[in-house]
Order: sequence, then C-alpha cells, then structure tokens
Amino acid sequence: MENLQAIKQRFGIIGNDILLNRAIEKAIRVAPTDISVLVVGESGVGKESIPKIIHQLSHRKHAKYIAVNCGAIPEGTIDSELFGHEKGAFTGATASRKGYFEVADGGTIFLDEVGELPLTTQVRLLRVLENGEFIKVGSSQVQKTNVRIVAATNVNMHDAIGKEKFREDLYYRLSTIEIPLPPLRQRGEDIHLLFRKFAADFAQKYRMPTLRLEEEAVKLLINYDFPGNIRQLRNIAEQISVVEENRTISAEKLIQYLPNIKGNLPAIIGENTTKNDFATERDIMYKILFDMRNDINDLKKLTLDLLNDGNVTQVREENSSLIQKIFDDQQPVDTPKVEVVQIPQAPIENNYDFIETIEEDESLSLQDKEIEMIKKSLEKNNGKRKLAAKELGISERTLYRKIKQYDL
Repeated sequence: MENLQAIKQRFGIIGNDILLNRAIEKAIRVAPTDISVLVVGESGVGKESIPKIIHQLSHRKHAKYIAVNCGAIPEGTIDSELFGHEKGAFTGATASRKGYFEVADGGTIFLDEVGELPLTTQVRLLRVLENGEFIKVGSSQVQKTNVRIVAATNVNMHDAIGKEKFREDLYYRLSTIEIPLPPLRQRGEDIHLLFRKFAADFAQKYRMPTLRLEEEAVKLLINYDFPGNIRQLRNIAEQISVVEENRTISAEKLIQYLPNIKGNLPAIIGENTTKNDFATERDIMYKILFDMRNDINDLKKLTLDLLNDGNVTQVREENSSLIQKIFDDQQPVDTPKVEVVQIPQAPIENNYDFIETIEEDESLSLQDKEIEMIKKSLEKNNGKRKLAAKELGISERTLYRKIKQYDL
C-alpha cells in the first residue's frame, strides 16, 4: 500500500496538518473494504478528494466512479437521475433511462452534499444501502446494484435530524465510518504553502512571473478566517495573479482581497483611530448611564414602598442634602454619621415631592442621551436594527419600539 506522502502527491493534496493527515490515513485504511463512508467538513475544504482516494485504493478501481452533486439536481428529477425511469413515467420521459446506481454497478458513487436530498429520495437511498435494491421511477420491477456509497456534507447532520430534514436511520447507515476534514483556518502552517502552489499554477497558466508575499502579508494571510476555505484561497491567488502588476505583494495590497476582515487579525492603528476610540468610549458611557438609571429607579421604588408602608427611619434635617445629592448626581460621596429614630406606622403626606421633580428632570436628561445613543448606533451600523440592537445590548424588538416611541 502506498504511504501517506505518495498518496498526497498522487491526488494533489498539499499540507502537513495533523488533522488532514489523520483524515487521509483513515481513507487509506477503509478503502479496501465496502464500508459506507461519510466525509464531513465546511464547504471548500476539499471533501471531493477523499472518495477519489477510497475508490482508487479499492478493488473497485477499474469500475465506474460517479460523483453526484445532490444539491444541484432539482427535487423533481433527482429520483430519475439516481435510479432511472421508464418511458412515459412522467411528462417528457420519451424513453427509458438508466440511473447512476445502475450505471455504476460494481463501482463507487460519491454523493456530494447528501444533506440536501429530499426525504422521499432518502427512503430510496436507504433501501439501496440495506439490501442493494432500487426501483426505477414509473416501474414496479426491483433491480439489484452493487455499488459502494461515499457521501459528503457540510450540514450539521444532528441538527438536520432534529429538524426532521434528514432521516436518522439513513445517517447511521451512511456514517459507518465518518471522516472529518478540518477548515483552512485550523491549518495555519498549510495556508502559505497552498497559496504558493496556487500562485505558481496561475503564473504558469497565464505566463507571468510568480507572486511573492512580503513577511507581513504572510502573517495577514495566515491570520485570516477564510470562510470559503481552500476554494476562497485559490480564488484570491488567481485574482492577485491577474490584477497586480507588481509581483511582490505587501500586506496593504493583500488586505484589499480579503473581505470582511475581523476576528483574530492584528489591529492596524493609525491617526484616524482617535475619533473612533472617542465614539466607543462615549457609547460605553451611555450604557453605564442606562444601567445607572435602572438602579436609581429601583432605589426610588424601594424608597417609596418603604414610605408608603410607614416602616422607614426618619433622617435628620441636616442630612437631607445627602439624599438630594445622591438623586441629582449619582456620584459616590463621603457618608456622614446619620442619627435615626424609629417612627410609628402612619400615612405620609407629600413629603417626597422633591423626588418627583428630580425623577422628571433626570428622565428628560437620560431620554435625550438614549435618543442620541440610538441615533449614533443606527448611523454607525448603516441603519441595520439588528446590529444596532446588539451593540446597545437590547433586543431588536425593544429597539424597534423605542424608534417608534421617539419617532426616529
């Protein structure tokens, strides 16, 4: 049996990541058997390489190998594509047709994006896996097939099962052996290696000098998230190869080809950050004010409840300025010694008018700040309420209500 390095070279797989090596080794081990295999991983990680390895290292290597993208076939015709149909089975069926399971008899079928299969097709596929039988569309005759099925998906199958979009029994038949492939962002040491390979390929294809990345550009590339994985990296390498005249690429130039940079990239600090930093600090201050307002309102409610219950201590007149300062400024002060006496329970008549006045003034002040903060957040997020609500720390529904309330 070929060793790991020879397999990589043969199938054009680049990288030395431990998770990638483990996936390939697993494929090599299961290849001589007829066990069903499910390859899982994000879109663009290269899942199509694993079924090719399995087929070429199996006893079926001289028979047919058919790759089917289940997500690209319309729901109304996928049964016909996979299992065939008889003449007259449906409108437009002018002749009988063999399906992939009949054509690939003795070989291997790769079902890419198997999580996109309709439930009715899943039932037919389960029957093939269990006893090798299928029925053409429009026929009543049972046919036999001897195919090995290797499937792949970027869908979380357990979530799909929970939402009743995928049959649990089919999942366990497909995933007798499950081979996970890591996303590109987890293969840091392989990213630059892959980029150099793609750059060399495109230099040869377009007959131009090969690209070279500066050291800072390499760091930027390695720290990028790559939501599109290897497919996205290849696309970036091709864009730069065609567009850029200078074959040495700096970090400033590379960043133009990396959309939605965020997360673990190093921050770029310049003169223009002062204004943004100030805005951020102001937003934080507004949030603190909102929290403080809630605390003060709770304190007022508790105080009023105690006053109404008549179970509160009487504060000496010379210390009343302390309470006034707490409600007006909400600032910590040195608390003087308070002399208190118990009073009997009795109704209190209008002894806290100053609280209502303070509450009204404070409410107006905080309301203005709240309106300003909402406006700033909406402006910062280009009017997107969901992002603005997340930044403000409130629900989208609450934000919508406040927009209507303040007529923003």
